[in-house]
Amino acid sequence: MSTNRLKELEQQARLLEMAPSKEPSIVDDIVEFTDQWIQSLPKEKSFYRDEDLKNLKGLKGFSEEGEGLAALLSEFNEEVLVPGINGGSGGHMGYIPGGGIYASALGDYLAAATNKYVGVYYAAPGAVKLENQLIKWMCNLVGLPESTSGGNLTSGGSMASLIAMVAARELSGVKAKDFERCAIYYTHHAHHSSTKAIINAGLKEAKIRHVPMDEKFRMKPLELQKMIEEDKERGLIPLMIMASAGTTDVGAVDPLDAIGEIANAHNIWYNVDAAYGGFFTLTEYGKKKLKGIEKADSVVIDPHKGLFLPFGSGAILVRDQKQLYNSQHLPANYMQDTMSNQGELSPADLSPELTKHFRGVRMWLPLRLLGIKPFRAALEEKLELARYFYQEVQKIPAIKVGPDPELSVFYFHFQPDGRDANLVTKQLLDEIHKDGRVFLSSTTIDGTFYIRVAILCFRTHLEHVQLALDIIREITSRITKSR
Repeated sequence: MSTNRLKELEQQARLLEMAPSKEPSIVDDIVEFTDQWIQSLPKEKSFYRDEDLKNLKGLKGFSEEGEGLAALLSEFNEEVLVPGINGGSGGHMGYIPGGGIYASALGDYLAAATNKYVGVYYAAPGAVKLENQLIKWMCNLVGLPESTSGGNLTSGGSMASLIAMVAARELSGVKAKDFERCAIYYTHHAHHSSTKAIINAGLKEAKIRHVPMDEKFRMKPLELQKMIEEDKERGLIPLMIMASAGTTDVGAVDPLDAIGEIANAHNIWYNVDAAYGGFFTLTEYGKKKLKGIEKADSVVIDPHKGLFLPFGSGAILVRDQKQLYNSQHLPANYMQDTMSNQGELSPADLSPELTKHFRGVRMWLPLRLLGIKPFRAALEEKLELARYFYQEVQKIPAIKVGPDPELSVFYFHFQPDGRDANLVTKQLLDEIHKDGRVFLSSTTIDGTFYIRVAILCFRTHLEHVQLALDIIREITSRITKSR
């Protein structure tokens, strides 16, 4: 190939080099667009249904030549940001939200622009130390031992649960021929990512033991103890207990302390799914409510929930990080240079992921920049807002509530004049969605359709709860009168 051809290709390839000093207007325009979007949130709906959007045209395809930024941002706004749930809205009180704090977006910018490979210590010792510092902070937060604990930053609770399941499987020493004799214990209200972790860890044939729950949907320790003893007598292998520190459906917190005692007595891996509830340990109430989480062998926790980071921010914390290493480490010839510098355990040796985004910056920057205090205050606020919502919604005629919120999730249904509660509650939710100013979701428990309230977006404040209550009052009154 001639050097002329190489120079020609180089000239075209250099179009990828969009340094801010060369293209200042692009950076400024994107920042301005984002700022305007954030400023518009109080005026925008929290939810747009497809049927309410008549001007959607679909995203355009790709072409050989580039396009103007203004047109692209307009298309991005209309086709991507507007439809569906507005995750940044304070009115989002449906699925457990996070919100995506702005400082995290700046952290992602730093991580993506500098593009450090954080998989191995050799490649980025400072980056690995940064992420390990975050992991240690979280381990301390939930009470895992300082000397041995560790973990991995993941894409979310699903990957974290899978890592914990594989570690438990490997530590137990069971072979594939034993999988059908393994027993795993959790309630019907455990997150379905737990079941996916079992399947993805190759344990689909294991015996799933759904432990009975009390009236607040919390695991019954005595029933767990009984099931374990019976399974041992039958020749089964109790492999893991999976407790919940805040279930997704109703926000229930299992009796973590008592379950931990049982797990320890029978030498069973104890996993606590604290993806939603874990960061409430920053509050005094949360510390008491989650007592016993420190007895876990592994804790699943999601900073994109309780720390309000962008989606894709999870973590697995373990009592003994060597157990993660033993279950995930696999050498490769092309990585032999990295073995010369092993100052700390590498993330790639503690997770299925070899290539991964430098996730830590999105958490490190806001914690250092803003301090822990505003995060704690926001979590305390969400707890109080949930209690206030729960108290006030009961004053609306024909609204029936479930158990009082242990954290910031609760549910209710609508049953006027002896009508079918499921039908009118679905009608109520459909009207809330049609209104769109706030977003609530639903669940079905024991055949009854309920509306869920999940308060965790950092932008949700008293005004949003008051608005939701006003909307519910107006719609329920209209439905009642329409008979």
